[in-house]
Amino acid sequence: MMDDPPAASSNTKRFPAGIGSMPWVQSLKKYVGSGAGLGSEALMELETKRILLDGYKEQQQRTLQKGTIPSFYKRKPSEGSIGAKVQHLARFRFLKKQAEMLLNADDLDALWVCLRENCVIDDSTGTEKMNYEDFCHIASLCNDQIGPKCRRFFSPSNFMKFEKDEYGRIAILPFYLYVMRTVSLTQARIDMSELDEDGDGLLQPPEMEAYIRGLIPNLAQLRDIPVPFLSMYCRIAARKFSFFCDPHRRGKLCIKKILLSNCLAELMELHRENEEEVSEGEHTENWFSLGSAQRICDVFLALDKDMNGTLSKQELQDYADGTYTTIFIERVFDEHVRRGKGGGGKAREMDFDSFLDFVLSLENRDTPEGLTYLFRCLDLQNRGFLSTGDVHTLFRDVHRKWIEGGNYDLCIDDVKDEIWDMVKPKDPLKVTLADLLACRQGGTVASMLVDVRGFWAHDNRENLLQDEEETEEEE
Repeated sequence: MMDDPPAASSNTKRFPAGIGSMPWVQSLKKYVGSGAGLGSEALMELETKRILLDGYKEQQQRTLQKGTIPSFYKRKPSEGSIGAKVQHLARFRFLKKQAEMLLNADDLDALWVCLRENCVIDDSTGTEKMNYEDFCHIASLCNDQIGPKCRRFFSPSNFMKFEKDEYGRIAILPFYLYVMRTVSLTQARIDMSELDEDGDGLLQPPEMEAYIRGLIPNLAQLRDIPVPFLSMYCRIAARKFSFFCDPHRRGKLCIKKILLSNCLAELMELHRENEEEVSEGEHTENWFSLGSAQRICDVFLALDKDMNGTLSKQELQDYADGTYTTIFIERVFDEHVRRGKGGGGKAREMDFDSFLDFVLSLENRDTPEGLTYLFRCLDLQNRGFLSTGDVHTLFRDVHRKWIEGGNYDLCIDDVKDEIWDMVKPKDPLKVTLADLLACRQGGTVASMLVDVRGFWAHDNRENLLQDEEETEEEE
């Protein structure tokens, strides 16, 4: 005779009736959601969550009823507060961790040795290459010799980024240069982020100058820079970054935009140790070279006749031997020189920073930033386009200087037609900034309208091209 089953204890938890007829997942959710079987602490947590959720929904409902705009701006912690200190410490630790993950000079040398010792040489071109199996093998060797820091460079996606030959091999040199550039840019970003006091990803001009000052000891061509000139050099160098990376003149430069700009690559060209390999033309063309910075300072001092630290319209008129037209100089002051707070003689004079922008726009007139600067001067009535009347007005001054220089007479209407043929504007009655950028000859057009020397270069372009070809053949 079988024993009767023991009676259920009074403490045994009972599941809700009908649970057997429901799917077990839904039954479990219903059981847990009801709070049955939870301890006092768990019930308290659940009740607190419900209260907070109800309060949040009630606040959202009141906000919708009032029709107010929700908050989208959070005030930064005040300087010296606990929040600011915690934020600074967290950013410092994060940047330190990122710096420790970078390859140093010894690691890069070891990587290059591994690449060269485990590659194959293409018989037809003599190029050192590796296939995917070699790539994985080198990754394993580097992981043993260098550590996990180099692992991220040996991913399949990185291998697929490079051009492959018919055997599926890639050249080792482009891969190595890719690693070097990635390390260099990452280090630059870390250095800039350390100078970013408020951590918003933006650098103010003094912070940009501080970054350049810290970079100078590592630039071979700037190691002998005179100490008294150091501050002025940093100011000149930082201004180019502001001109190209802060076109709206907000006083802040986006770090990401700096890293992607050609300015940083141009500055890094000064790493080259052997200056004999750098021609004199490259020295003057590179804005960041010491010779270029000294030249700009000499020009400014030569123009500043009264030695007051600013340039008047009459003083700026002598720039580049006075080849720029009077109306252009007037427009530069109208659009790009701030009015003084006090009136008087210095109310409309150009300071050194504005002079740097002026020089940058003329030396980079084919870039969108330089052409935008010049177009504001060409747009006489601030309508966003140039009419035929504007072109006549602008070129009249160039024509006068052209005749004074002893050149042949020319018809202004012919020059206007030639400009229209070069630009090919969408609207046949006006030329916009977009038209000048699209035609890829905007810098030439701007030179023709503001600089008699620029118009002469365009008028004699065929002879100049022939002279350049003959010079190259002689060399």
